[in-house]
Amino acid sequence: MPKMKTHSGAKKRFRKTGKGKLLGRRANSSHILEKKSPKRKRRMSNPSEVAPADVKSVRNLLGGGK
Repeated sequence: MPKMKTHSGAKKRFRKTGKGKLLGRRANSSHILEKKSPKRKRRMSNPSEVAPADVKSVRNLLGGGK
């Protein structure tokens, strides 16, 4: 059986931490920035942990299926 390939779009957008958590870009950080406070925009520049509902699907895309 051939090896599963990592989803190339997912590997550019997510990364695993040392403890196995998944980090990704924050939502709402790319447009309509004028009305958002500077503090909020600064926080959005840092990656955040992927939501628990999405962890399983992101893990699958990154090749950590089981």
